[in-house]
Amino acid sequence: MKKLIILLGLPLIFNAVYGYTNNNAKLTRETKIIAITILAEARGEGQGGMYAVGAVIAQRAFERKRTPTEVCLKKWQFSCWNGKQLKDLEYLLKVPQGKYAIALAKNIKLLSRDFVGYANHYHNNKIKLPYWAKGEKPVKTIGNHIFYKL
Repeated sequence: MKKLIILLGLPLIFNAVYGYTNNNAKLTRETKIIAITILAEARGEGQGGMYAVGAVIAQRAFERKRTPTEVCLKKWQFSCWNGKQLKDLEYLLKVPQGKYAIALAKNIKLLSRDFVGYANHYHNNKIKLPYWAKGEKPVKTIGNHIFYKL
């Protein structure tokens, strides 16, 4: 079993830091979908922001008794999938942050949901406050994302 470590307060998957992901290995559809969701939502937020999005996916899967893939592809949940197919977004797996996102996706069930205060929703702080966040108290802010437990 792969171990999660905390380095300076930032959860990292140890093997991702040391190149665990073999780029030549065939990725499952599930791994691709989860990794692409993480990349599309948070590739500019650093490892902490990417981990946080993965933790929200894990939290939703846990709460809703769904697979992480079902959570990612549920209509209107993650804007990157609105009107898109897997083949439209696979290019994201090749960005520099791709290895880390793939490692997170492969280990989605091991991520610490506590890292985001068990949040199941988030939004970027640069957008207009979503209707679902009005009157809600954030549980965490990580980078440009504000997290909520609804």
